[in-house]
Amino acid sequence: MFYKFFITFFIILFIFTTFFVSLNITTSNQNLIYSNYITISSSGFAWPIPGYTKITSPFGKRTSPTAGASSYHYGTDIGAPEGTNLIAIADGEITFLGFLGAGGYTLTLSFGDFKITYCHISPNYLVAEGDFVIQGQVIANVGPKYVYGVPGNKYTDSTGRPTNGATTGTHLHLGMRINDKYVNPLEYF
Repeated sequence: MFYKFFITFFIILFIFTTFFVSLNITTSNQNLIYSNYITISSSGFAWPIPGYTKITSPFGKRTSPTAGASSYHYGTDIGAPEGTNLIAIADGEITFLGFLGAGGYTLTLSFGDFKITYCHISPNYLVAEGDFVIQGQVIANVGPKYVYGVPGNKYTDSTGRPTNGATTGTHLHLGMRINDKYVNPLEYF
């Protein structure tokens, strides 16, 4: 009797773990980029846009590129086409997701003393606030230049069309704070 129970238990356990563990692994990996496309810095961070490295506006003092943009740039702009995958630079938690003034649609990834902002992203969110993500996971896409129907959006281009925050084109604005103080992200890549 015990022998039949033991065998039945292990058959059920085998079927359960084979089906559900496989299903779980497939689901959790669907937003990952293969590691050969990810560049890891000496600081241990993954470059946020695999395949795109052109800096269109560096951190620091600058001439404002558009109305509403700051003359001191608290991040680094990386040019990329709309829809380009953005990946988590490190394991962490999504602590903000929404429209944030000049940053347009914004996502904040938090871990340790770091808060990383991805600005001008697509409003078609791939993650939710409270999600824990892993380094290399696709967490957003570069957003469109123009967005419509955003309550309180005061940003427009020269034609009056509403933009995704203070922007002149599609790109990622990558902001990095350590203990709530902005730092140049490129010092970590």
